[in-house]
Amino acid sequence: MFLNDNNNTNGYNHHQPPSPPPPGMLQTHSHHDRARRGTRRSRASASTSNSIVRVSDTEQQPPPPPQDQQQQQQPNRSPCTDYDMAYFHSYAHLGIHQEMIKDRVRTDTYREAIMRHQDSIAGKVVVDVGCGTGILSIFCAQAGAKRVYAVDASDIALQANEVVKANNLSDVIIVLHGRVEDVEIDEEVDVIISEWMGYMLLYESMLGSVITARDRWLKPGGLIFPSSATLYMAPVTHTDRYSDSVDFWRNVYGIDMSAMLSLAKQCAFEEPSVETITGENVLTWPHVVKYLDSYNVTISELESVTSKFKFNSMMRAPLHGFAFWFDVEFNVPTVAPTSVIESHQVNGSLRKRRTNPSETLVLSTAPEDPPTHWQQTLVYFYDPIELEQDQVIEGLVTLTQSKENARFMNIHLEYTSGNRSYVKESVMR
Repeated sequence: MFLNDNNNTNGYNHHQPPSPPPPGMLQTHSHHDRARRGTRRSRASASTSNSIVRVSDTEQQPPPPPQDQQQQQQPNRSPCTDYDMAYFHSYAHLGIHQEMIKDRVRTDTYREAIMRHQDSIAGKVVVDVGCGTGILSIFCAQAGAKRVYAVDASDIALQANEVVKANNLSDVIIVLHGRVEDVEIDEEVDVIISEWMGYMLLYESMLGSVITARDRWLKPGGLIFPSSATLYMAPVTHTDRYSDSVDFWRNVYGIDMSAMLSLAKQCAFEEPSVETITGENVLTWPHVVKYLDSYNVTISELESVTSKFKFNSMMRAPLHGFAFWFDVEFNVPTVAPTSVIESHQVNGSLRKRRTNPSETLVLSTAPEDPPTHWQQTLVYFYDPIELEQDQVIEGLVTLTQSKENARFMNIHLEYTSGNRSYVKESVMR
């Protein structure tokens, strides 16, 4: 029998995401809220209309095909929702792009991946899915790409085109302002590059747009960067965070305010938290929730992900929740994905099995690695579980796209420890 928060345990009542705003009325958030809550993902899969504009003025945009032909070519084109429109407008804010570019781990790793595989890019046709300010497109041009299609649905594409002009790259980079589902590219491409990862890897991610670009344009044997991604989870202890959020109310200037504890727990731990932890907070080796091969993953595969887990605590400590993070790889595939998955499961972490640092380039958001703007995503319990060393924590996690807004993620956790079972449901929005 699973307990819920009505019995003052670690679960809580499921909350439905809010209804979308009516047409023409967009939900507004501060930049700080957008940056902290993860709404940095709309670039290639959101648009206020179905119009597509070729921003580059180096060549004439061909006339669109007849409407009936468009429908035949793209029968499964996803509609643009009010949520898409809201995220689209948020991405015209330069501060979000500045935050991402200033993430040196992120940006330097992408540049290194492009230059390390320069032989696969030089003289080739590239698509940058969700180009933002165009920095990855420029890296590809610097690596000798023959042509780069920089696709973005946000108005930031207009500024990206000005950046392209300022760097005298208009003869190489063509900026397309529109959804990747809608724009037309009249040739097959050799390389797809995209920084599509959201918090917790899949939250508000653009991977569906990358898959669409792959299925529409990528040549057989073409290259996709990143080539794969892995989502991890592990039990964590975080006494300072719990104390700051909850225990504070037990004694406030000598006043007993413990009546606030229930509300304090709800306010602090109801929704997933994006924050930075260290390896010292992690109680076990990580578990692989999902491995994604960029060349074979399907859009339907992303709608729901379920994984069973079993951990053995390495120490005696309070268990405060679970942390999630991810790695992405930049590699020309040479190993079957099944072999990689087996390695993950045996060793717990991709990084642990590599003895040669040059073997594969990895962008990691793990607690023990240099911090990134993705940080880690934590799902906290309302009440900690006191663990003994070697105590088992097992259960399953299910991540599903919200039916109200596919950019939201429903997180369902079932876990058992110390002969007690719990359920935690949360919505990342």
